[in-house]
Amino acid sequence: MRIFRFLPIAVIAVAILVFVCPLPAQVSVGISVHVGPPPLPVYAQPICPGAGYIWTPGYWAYGDDGYYWVPGTWVLAPHPGLLWTPGYWGWAGGAYIWHAGYWGPHVGFYGGINYGFGYTGVGYAGGYWHGGVFFYNRSVSHVNVTIIHNTYNRAVVVNNVHTSFNGGHGGIMARPTAADERYSHEEHMEATHEQVSNREAAGRNRAFLASENHGHPAVAATARPGEFSGHGVEASRGAMGVARPEARGGNEHNARPAAAPRQSEHVNAPRGGSGNRGEEKHANAPRQESKPHAQGNPHNAHEPKQEKHPHR
Repeated sequence: MRIFRFLPIAVIAVAILVFVCPLPAQVSVGISVHVGPPPLPVYAQPICPGAGYIWTPGYWAYGDDGYYWVPGTWVLAPHPGLLWTPGYWGWAGGAYIWHAGYWGPHVGFYGGINYGFGYTGVGYAGGYWHGGVFFYNRSVSHVNVTIIHNTYNRAVVVNNVHTSFNGGHGGIMARPTAADERYSHEEHMEATHEQVSNREAAGRNRAFLASENHGHPAVAATARPGEFSGHGVEASRGAMGVARPEARGGNEHNARPAAAPRQSEHVNAPRGGSGNRGEEKHANAPRQESKPHAQGNPHNAHEPKQEKHPHR
């Protein structure tokens, strides 16, 4: 009888511990920071390793030692038809809150952040699914069409907005549209194991800390998750080379500066849909290209508005 008398108290104690104990960084909404993330670095996109890979842009994560860069990388979609909605930092309640990214049939709201390479701040212009096959927009996706034949070329506006957060002083003034609200209620999948491993590897490497690289990581993007050295690595513009960055436990990854970013010559806005649909509904699929087009434009977007005063 005495055991049952203390059982409710034990349940309450466990519930309190669950709420008090901190959650792992970048797992879900709820990580709050009182200092905003640095601007997004400028970098080129590594070449796509194969068909069915979706570009997941780099972003600033937050850990025990402050902000650190998680390199952008190509990731196999968990299932055909799924697209990646990037996570973003948003100002709310006097702090910057992290909203985790997810996989879904549509690209939803990601704060209006101009992550580049088709993530213009609204939807995704880097490609679409059609008949279970992903078609790549060569104007914003670096693909070799001698290997990947499902490509097309639709120009995207280029600008130099590198703001990495929504709302607050100097943040992007964007709000979810009615379509974004609908997409938020669709069935979603969390980041894949490869994406989580890519983030955790960056979190163990001091070279990715903003306090160490001053906002210019030597490894800004990789062809495959967690591969921070070799030919598939791209450095950010202005990055200083780091031969052997110090690791904070776990496996050590050597960073190598890559070639300077390549610039896109396309300046015309795309026509047609917003490019955020998992399955393209056009009757005619785009024609296949025969020549490779290595595109490394760091940021392609419609220019979002900038906020001049804090927004709560």
